[in-house]
Amino acid sequence: MNEKGPNHYSLLNVDRASSPLDIKRAYKKLSLVLHPDKNDAPDAEEQFDNLKKSYDVLIDMEYREVYNKFGAAGIESNKRFDESTFFMELGVFYVTWGIMVYMLTLGKKSGEARQWTFTGLILMLVIEIAIMTSTENPLPEWLFPTTTEYEMIWLLHTLFPAFMNGCRSMGSYLYVDLDEKQRALLKALQEQNQDILLVLRDVQIGIQNLQTSGVSSGPRLGNSTLTPSTAGLSAASDVTARATPTGKIKELQNRLQPNKPNIAPTANQAQAKNTGSSSLGFYGMIVAYVAISYMFG
Repeated sequence: MNEKGPNHYSLLNVDRASSPLDIKRAYKKLSLVLHPDKNDAPDAEEQFDNLKKSYDVLIDMEYREVYNKFGAAGIESNKRFDESTFFMELGVFYVTWGIMVYMLTLGKKSGEARQWTFTGLILMLVIEIAIMTSTENPLPEWLFPTTTEYEMIWLLHTLFPAFMNGCRSMGSYLYVDLDEKQRALLKALQEQNQDILLVLRDVQIGIQNLQTSGVSSGPRLGNSTLTPSTAGLSAASDVTARATPTGKIKELQNRLQPNKPNIAPTANQAQAKNTGSSSLGFYGMIVAYVAISYMFG
């Protein structure tokens, strides 16, 4: 990646909208201060040479346009904008970064990070094409008045590695292993089914015992003369017959209740993960569409 180099507008205390007359006035004013005969600084000659280079570049409109697009290195190499060369260099740069992003985001934990990083890479590509193919600086004159197109691209290229690493860190932090969650959910459901089968078996055995007890006590219940103890026993048997199935059902509910906290959050988390991923892709498409429409519209 090329270094940014000095900013000629800042050295002359002018901005992108300054006319050649403004640049001449600024140069004359600063040359009286930075001339080696009047400047006692150890690097006075270097300061004055930089001022002279800045003036020579900005006073010439052709050099000025080259400097705005390609920086100080473009002036030294006498570079000019060529569409085929530009898109070839652009393709090499972004294909190289695309391969690096893919290699650095391999693995299940980096799936979301890969999508975010490639989205940022595509957005940066669109912005760079829009900036470099425009005849004027897309920034308003009052916003960063000394910033050139080359410096804007340089800033994007410099910040992209940090953006990629941030996406990787965030993706690893927000990653949810759906396979592991599904295995835990199936295990919890299996345990719940085993509890259901055990309790239902107990209920079935209890009902069979009650039916057997009712058949064997049938003739005794048919006798109209019942002693108080027999009546109490019969009443107790009736209460037991009525309460035992209900008790078994309550026992079933009590045994299944501890499994609910394990099943419900797992299912909700898996559903929320799928919903969040689809929503993120949807909103990302909307933002990208709005940005592209704004740039090219």
